[in-house]
Amino acid sequence: MCYGILDGEARVSFEVRLNERRSVTGAALCIGLDPDLALLPHQLPRTVSGVRQFLTQIIEATADLATVYKPNFAFFEALGPDGMALLAGLRALIPTEIPMIADAKRSDIGNTARLYAVAAFDAFHCDAIVVNPYQGFDSAEAYLAWADKGVYILARTSNPGAADFQEILIDGDPLYLRVVRTATHWKRRATLGFVVGATAPEQIERCRAAAPDAEFLIPGIGAQGGDLEAALRTGWRKDGSGVVVNASRSILYASHEANYAEAARAEATHLVQQMQSLRTTRKEPLVR
Repeated sequence: MCYGILDGEARVSFEVRLNERRSVTGAALCIGLDPDLALLPHQLPRTVSGVRQFLTQIIEATADLATVYKPNFAFFEALGPDGMALLAGLRALIPTEIPMIADAKRSDIGNTARLYAVAAFDAFHCDAIVVNPYQGFDSAEAYLAWADKGVYILARTSNPGAADFQEILIDGDPLYLRVVRTATHWKRRATLGFVVGATAPEQIERCRAAAPDAEFLIPGIGAQGGDLEAALRTGWRKDGSGVVVNASRSILYASHEANYAEAARAEATHLVQQMQSLRTTRKEPLVR
């Protein structure tokens, strides 16, 4: 297995590619690719072919605005073998300069995790992956070994049930904060990041204080009701970077009519302009 080296040459790291893309767009928009057959525009067939057409047009309409794309594996797995083939072919639909995050939330023992990593990075050509840390370091080690990739560890998620376990106190600290503090010390070659939900800005701020240099993937904007301004102001590093903010349904399904690609672009443009404005007016970081 060759981690971070291709044909004798070092590959460009995920962090470098991400920074370059943020510089190009002037924003940090992650567009989630969650193709739900029930939500496809009315004129498209509820088939893998319809999903391919839908995603192709969404990507074409938003590629100049996206910092990164994030396919959620579940939506492709549910379509069976043809859906998995579509997932494997996504890289050909997305411009090569735009990174792709595997929203797979994998977690398993070391030898299985190693193959999950090969699948995400080699078979599906993703540049980063979301990992569940519940089984500890040896379940994340295989992903962290890839020098040119990114690994986002689930910390404080955006879903309503997040507090069921993530807020449990351990020696006075919530579990999500223990995850962040522990994972920052794990041996790694990959770019380290954490998933912190926009629906919990106070928790984002605590995570940033615990991991001042890490990348943050912030879901929960749009359909889940997260506050974009609060998420950015609590999530930014001191250098005004270090985040990507995900929106999925609010962009993909901005319209169910024939203008769905134009509507998706309009929603993505709105979010990018908001991010650019907040970046311009940013003064001092909330986390010091």
